[in-house]
Amino acid sequence: MTRVIAHPNIALIKYWGKADGPGNIPATPSLSITLDTLCTTTTVEDAPRDEIRLNGQVTTDAKVAKFLDQLRREFQVPPLSIESTNNFPTGAGLASSASGFAALITAIDAHCGLNMDATRRSQWARRGSGSAARSVFGGFVSLQPPDWAAQPLRPASDWPLTVVIAITDTERKTVSSSHGMERSRLTSPYYPAWIDSTQAAWREGRNAVEQRDFNALAAIAEHSTLAMHALMISSRPPLLYWNPASLAVIHTIRGLREAGVPVFFTIDAGPQVKAVCLPEVADSVASSLRSLPGVVTVMNVGLGPGASVVDA
Repeated sequence: MTRVIAHPNIALIKYWGKADGPGNIPATPSLSITLDTLCTTTTVEDAPRDEIRLNGQVTTDAKVAKFLDQLRREFQVPPLSIESTNNFPTGAGLASSASGFAALITAIDAHCGLNMDATRRSQWARRGSGSAARSVFGGFVSLQPPDWAAQPLRPASDWPLTVVIAITDTERKTVSSSHGMERSRLTSPYYPAWIDSTQAAWREGRNAVEQRDFNALAAIAEHSTLAMHALMISSRPPLLYWNPASLAVIHTIRGLREAGVPVFFTIDAGPQVKAVCLPEVADSVASSLRSLPGVVTVMNVGLGPGASVVDA
């Protein structure tokens, strides 16, 4: 038995869309922060046949089955019992697939003695979920060509930030990210412009992280979020992941920053809003968001480590 913990990551410079061809390669580079506190715990054991349990329930997961099939074409991997548990809402816009596949490949690598380094595990995690490549590493992480393995930019301890997460809906989203990306690629008239503009946004975001320039990072991260959701909304039929509480949180965060509070928002494919701020203002930001109608709960999390084996 081997047990692994991995953490979700939140993209500050987004990717939305896949490149043509195999390998589940993103259409654009991206930049993220890996969180602490929120985690996926995955356990693998030898078994007579493959069995998958998610949050205690036996499930049939086509993405995991495809991932295992691809892995077995290159490595000797026996039938496995896989049990994965999230301590946060699954499939609700909090990057559960990222932590899930990062944990899965790390667990299989350790359990089966595949001897992968972190870069190789990142490339394999990407095949399951594009954003999972980044959760193999902690802190500030970039996913970029040509090998499309994640690269650590700064450790979590080098630039401590706090992410205040406003949960506005705990239900699974109706359109998955993978289906949403394909819809946008095929139907949005803005998709080519999104691909072109993200290259410059990624470079700008990297520079902001390298210089620890919070204001620059805030400006480009919010721009990337709004550009991605504009792409989603312009798809046919439109992808509307926000709810009224999401908009209320956005306006509140913008108001806080205009008043001099170092905070900015980012939102993935879901209704949850993440307020990224300096640690000294996290409690006041959380208090402002907690009072808004429609906000179910608020969580303060820091930046965390990459995927790691905790029991083998």
